This record gives sequence, structure tokens and C-alpha cells, in this order.
Amino acid sequence: MDRKSQLADLGLFDAKVPRYTSYPTAPHFSRDVGADTFASWISSVAPESNISLYVHVPFCRRLCWFCACRTQGTQSDAPVRAYLETLRTELTLLRNALPEGVRLSRLHWGGGTPTLLSPSMIADLAGEIAAIVPFAPDSEFSVEIDPNEIDGARLDALAEAGMNRASIGVQDFDPEIQESIGRRQSFELTRDAVVELRARRIHSLNADILYGLPHQTPARITESVQKLLSLAPDRVALYGYAHVPWMSKRQQLIPSDTLPTPPERLDLFETARRLFVWDHYAEIGIDHFALPDDGLTVAARAGRLRRNFQGYTDDPAEVLIGIGASSISRFPQGYAQNAPATGAHTAAIREGRFSTARGHVFSPDDRLRGRLIEWLMCDFRIDLDRVEEEFPGQRAQVERMLARTDADFAGHLNLTRNGLAIPEDARPLTRMIARSLDAYDLSKAGHSSAV
Repeated sequence: MDRKSQLADLGLFDAKVPRYTSYPTAPHFSRDVGADTFASWISSVAPESNISLYVHVPFCRRLCWFCACRTQGTQSDAPVRAYLETLRTELTLLRNALPEGVRLSRLHWGGGTPTLLSPSMIADLAGEIAAIVPFAPDSEFSVEIDPNEIDGARLDALAEAGMNRASIGVQDFDPEIQESIGRRQSFELTRDAVVELRARRIHSLNADILYGLPHQTPARITESVQKLLSLAPDRVALYGYAHVPWMSKRQQLIPSDTLPTPPERLDLFETARRLFVWDHYAEIGIDHFALPDDGLTVAARAGRLRRNFQGYTDDPAEVLIGIGASSISRFPQGYAQNAPATGAHTAAIREGRFSTARGHVFSPDDRLRGRLIEWLMCDFRIDLDRVEEEFPGQRAQVERMLARTDADFAGHLNLTRNGLAIPEDARPLTRMIARSLDAYDLSKAGHSSAV
């Protein structure tokens, strides 16, 4: 039996599973976590420690059909200015709750389209953040860049504010595919944005590319990946397009019959993966690639790779605070998510309180299972000595869990007295293997394809 048939027999092409950027996943958050809990978690951050900050800018000049993020279209700057006023007030609330001496390990502006901010807006927002939580040494400030919505003045403002890593969404360079997903962005436009970034000494570059898009074929994704490689990004995320029109109404504009089948999606992923590996990129987790000296590669080699809502990270901070509508924060105690709707978020902040609408308090079982899943997603293995080190007394329980997982996958995994490992030919199953360690009911969560 060939490899694809074995994967099919194990259910890869039919399964719907989480991406496991959190555990438990967001559909299992509840209203038990509110503004008071969030404020208490912020107050408990260790003084003089490093944290990470995510700032969500939900606005776009145009709404791409493939996107399932929390965004809203605007052709006017008026709602953007009002939103920035809300962010300023929210940052003041954060400043009043944070202990003394806290500094930033990572700052990320996401969206939406953060680069639709004017140069003065960029400078003002960056200044507000720096006044409240200054950068730590060796910190990283990354911004999602839309080549359709950037110019020299805004790039100057971002560079002056301290941005040292840019993230560009490519998706695919093929014109027909771009037309079918509502995202026109030529290779030339993207190349020019990269040239302008590097001219401003912003040399760290991330890029996102999608597989599983309508009309995508191995030949087309080969051409797009080769064009992307000519730009020499430091990191690439090769994400599978998640077609969830029941969650993101705009995706209804993409005809389902133009999408590749699950087996074809696997071929697309493998085609792109081989091209990155041939160009000397290291494989990072299930869907990232990085140059040999990039921080992700170094962290993966050292066993320090982590998983968060942006995918894989080398960020060592234990606290991630989300600012803006729909942002999710992670603390040692649990998750907290702001009100998803901009109006509800703004109303709460204007009343002088955080907009936390839901979240989750970790149980001891959550901490254990979450870490096991993270190890699988990052390292493709679970080391029982490491389990004993982080969770004393839990080794026997984990051994039983791993034995059940190994049985579920009919000898396709490597189970030894030292732990469990996923061999290379079984790595497409990683999210399904992680699901076997998930204690929550996944039947109604509406997750995306396992491949």
C-alpha cells in the first residue's frame, strides 16, 4: 500500500481538526473569564519581567474573500481615528494595571491591515506603546505589511518606530487564483515592497503563502514558490487555506467546486515543501520554513520552539497581551479574549474597563495536555523525561495516554520507553495525533481540513 493510501485509511482526507495554536481551542472559551479576571491576571505579571503585546487593527481598504480574520472594510480614516483613540485608552488601562518595570519581548501589529494607518498614526500608536511598555534588549517589533497599502512615508514611520521584522502575505502570485480569492497583488508589487523594506535596514522578512486555493495546481504553486524564494524571506508560513464559509460569509464568493480535493491539497503542500527544503530552508513544525540562522531554526534545534496564535514562535515570554477588538491574551493562568465586535470593545473601554468577553482558566489537566500537544506540534515527539521534569508525578498517566494514541494510529508512530515520536512519513497526521490527546468535545467546533 502506498503512502497516500495509508494516510487515507487513517482518515487524513476526511478529518476536521484544530490547528492547535491554543489548548483548549477558542471554541471552548466561555464567559466565565471577564474583565475583572483579566485585570487580576495583568496585575499578577512579575515585576521587571518581559511580556509580548499583540495589537489588532481590524480595518481593510478591501476585504479579501479568502480571509476568515476579524476585519471590516473602510474607505474613510474616520473610524480608524476613533479606533486609535480607543486603543490609547485601552493602553492607559494596561499601564495602570501592569506592575513596574515590565518590558516588551515581542510587539506585533496584525489585522486587518495595520499599514493603512497614516505616518502620523503609526508614530502616535508606537509612541503610546513605548511609553507604557518599553522594548527589552533584543526585542522584536513586527508588522503585517500589505504591499497594496504601503508607501515610502509609512515605511519611514514604521522604521523610525523600531519595526525590525516585516510580515508579507503572498497567498499566491497566479493572477487567476488571485482573482478567485479577491486578492490582487502582483509579484512586482510585492518585490518592490521588499526592496523598500530592505532599503530601510528592515532585513528580517516573513512571508505567508497558501495551498489549497481555488484553481491551484502543482505547476502553479511551483511557480509562486519560486518567485517567493527569489525574494529570500527569512521565514515562510505555508498555511492550508481553510474554507469555512459558515463562519466567514465572504468565503461564499469562492465556489467550492474550484477547490482542490484533500489528496490534491497534500500534493500541493508536498510540492511547496520540497522546494523550500531544496533551497536550504529548515522545516519548522508542520507548516513553517526558516533559514538556517533564523531565530525559529535556532529555537527548534534547541527545543525552545513554541506555538501561539500567530503560528510558531521563538518568543520566550510567558505572557502575551492582546490589545484591540477580538484580540486574545495568554497568561500562565489561562486565556482571555476581547469583545470581537469593534463597537462592543469600544463601549467597554469608554466605560473604563477592559472588554474581555470570554476566555478559559487552565486546569491542571489543561496544562499537561496543552504542553503535550505543543511538543507534538513543535518537535514531533514527547519525551517522558521532559514530562517528568515539568509535570512531576505524571509520567505514568502520560505513558497510558501515549499507548492509546499509538494504538489509534496502528503502528505508524514510534512508541518507546522514552516517549512517542512521529516519523517523517506520518507527519501529515500531526494535527490528528494531537487531537487524540485533546480532552474536549470537537464535534461541533467547525474546524478545518486536517491537510
